[in-house]
Amino acid sequence: MLFFSEPSEQQINRFLERASSLGFSYSELGATDSATLPPLFTVDRNRIQLGSGPLAWQRAVDAIRKWEMFNIPWVRLCWPTAPITEGSNVAVIAHRIGLFWLNACRVVYLIDEDGPTKRFGFAYGTLTEHAESGEERFLVEWNRETDAVSYDLLAFSRPNQFLTRVGYPVARRLQKQFAADSKAAMVRAVAV
Repeated sequence: MLFFSEPSEQQINRFLERASSLGFSYSELGATDSATLPPLFTVDRNRIQLGSGPLAWQRAVDAIRKWEMFNIPWVRLCWPTAPITEGSNVAVIAHRIGLFWLNACRVVYLIDEDGPTKRFGFAYGTLTEHAESGEERFLVEWNRETDAVSYDLLAFSRPNQFLTRVGYPVARRLQKQFAADSKAAMVRAVAV
């Protein structure tokens, strides 16, 4: 949903209420957790090492739980107190060139694995009230063999609305900027 000024808390809450009855804008639910990503989508893979050892791991997990990957000046998550549970809805506001885009997402699945490589995170999928159609996974991993703690973003998407199709090169630039800024936000969160 496009706004020419920042949406109010009341507008955002009404948007989220409507989102609870919306369906996903794609049929490939959970595909970011499989070996094969769906065709006809653009795939983005981004990864960065956050540190090493148990303290970095705990900070990375805490950062995911607090949605720190959205601690970006031009993006706002509504609301960062939302529980990361399957079926939880959130709205993401992107602010660029004097416009505000309000987008609806729902948590699709959670990851909490213990093993030689510990993994923690989740994926959310776009609802019909989103400029894009697709899924994004936010994951931290601790490879106990190398002791490296990493942040991994995996997304597949395609335009879902007319303005996104027309402005696809701009949308792609924003997606790439989000990935870079999200990685930087996680580095800051773990370095604290």
